[in-house]
Amino acid sequence: MKISGNREAVLKEIELKYESINQKTDTHLEGLLWSKPINYWDYIQTDALLNLQIQRTTLPDEMVFIMYHQVNELLFKMILWEINQISYCKNIKADFFAERLIRISRYFDMLTTSFDIMGDGMEVEQYMKFRNTLTPASGFQSAQYRLIEFSSTDLINLIDHRYRDAIDRKTAYEHAFEHLYWQAAGKDYKTGKKSFLLEEFERKYKGSFLRHMEEYNTINIWQKFKQLPDSDQDNPQLVKAMRHYDHTVNITWVMGHLNAARKYIDSGQGTGEATGGSDWKKYMHPKYQRRIFFPELWNADELANWGVEN
Repeated sequence: MKISGNREAVLKEIELKYESINQKTDTHLEGLLWSKPINYWDYIQTDALLNLQIQRTTLPDEMVFIMYHQVNELLFKMILWEINQISYCKNIKADFFAERLIRISRYFDMLTTSFDIMGDGMEVEQYMKFRNTLTPASGFQSAQYRLIEFSSTDLINLIDHRYRDAIDRKTAYEHAFEHLYWQAAGKDYKTGKKSFLLEEFERKYKGSFLRHMEEYNTINIWQKFKQLPDSDQDNPQLVKAMRHYDHTVNITWVMGHLNAARKYIDSGQGTGEATGGSDWKKYMHPKYQRRIFFPELWNADELANWGVEN
């Protein structure tokens, strides 16, 4: 068999690849004889993916609700994938940084516009019936969303604003964790007792959250930005991408979520309470959360009016 010059070069690269890990090239090439051709459904794992939707009721629109949230979690995974590229990139350049941020913002743009599925894609009457079977579960319990927060900014910016003066970078992670802004949504504001929703969430994820908080303490998006040369920190494209990401995650997406929730929870067909029992309006509204990933990139007027609706 005649080998073309290009094929010969490829085979040489293959040999070098396997030699570098002390593997026999011939063994791997022979394995190709018995390998099955790849197809779409096996590569995407279509059958497994389409069998992950398990309804708790017979109401058709519950399927919309389940799939919508599963799509959210897939997008969260994509976002974390891009953040990881930023966080672990050595000698990161401004253009690479900005491009990854733009990718992340596009994912959040998808999440924001997808709220039409929630706002207009389910009958209120159906939702108000099947939501009772979801108690005490809540979107509050999305672990990936919390990881996105920890990966994006310094921990102090996720602390309940009432406690920020008493917490700094030397504070123990466990203590800081107890004062994160979203803790308030899972506690009785009079007694401080944690709700079942929050207890279950922490039982499942607190250990991994604490490890992630420590891991990203010096490599979160804000820290990576501050490690850039001054000229890159002044790069208009990068600053614009940073601000767009902050605004998209902490105002645009949050308000889309809040407005979708308002349609159903405030419909008058239920108690007006969230399935998890949180004070959902204050927990979700950005003007109450005051969650800002990069406060140094906003002026005083922008900070004062953060999340204020026109």
